[in-house]
Amino acid sequence: MLRKIENGNMGRSDLGWLKSIFHFSFADYYNPRNINFGVLRVINDDIIQGGTGFDTHPHRDMEIISYVIDGELTHGDSIGNKNTITRGHVQYMSAGTGVYHSEYNYGDDPGRFLQIWILPDRKGHKPNYGDYRFNWDERRNNWLHMVSAKDGDAPVKVNQDVNFYSLELEKDREISFPVSAGRQAYLVQIEGTSAINNINLEDRDALEIVEEDILIKSAAVSHILIIEMKKED
Repeated sequence: MLRKIENGNMGRSDLGWLKSIFHFSFADYYNPRNINFGVLRVINDDIIQGGTGFDTHPHRDMEIISYVIDGELTHGDSIGNKNTITRGHVQYMSAGTGVYHSEYNYGDDPGRFLQIWILPDRKGHKPNYGDYRFNWDERRNNWLHMVSAKDGDAPVKVNQDVNFYSLELEKDREISFPVSAGRQAYLVQIEGTSAINNINLEDRDALEIVEEDILIKSAAVSHILIIEMKKED
């Protein structure tokens, strides 16, 4: 089963310093039919103006992944971490029993990143932070496995049965991705345009995939993220 979600039908917010597209219900955007997709609870496509950001605020019992598309993102938290990541890099925070953090763009230019929340396998994990600076070329015409469960093979590990893959597919190239029985995946067309099983996706569109293999054909250079997980009961 495939279901396309056009970005024009997603939630939106414009605070001046921050412009966001909400894939799922978040903040003032609420749709009772669009709360989550399996353990995937939040994808916010955020553009932060230079010299601004999210002031220190609390989280708990959530696995939070930030994936930078453009610019830079600086993380600080109450357990002593402070690091800056840029395009193609990943930042991970397990909020667990509770943590305070801030996220800032200290650069001069606007920055864009995906803020992604995953429901953990249980409550009460010890708070944890990590980041990974992937080589951009590792995802060129190839699935780069960035995030997995603790027993998985990816460099970034979270407290849930999920896998994150990124891809930059050159124009007129093809690549497949399997979604086996009992599994589902959420695909974000971050940049570019492509046809997926003959469904056309534009910049910032998304696709729900349930127990169906896909074939991606790029109409322009395509930057894509896939979040693969256990099928929702």
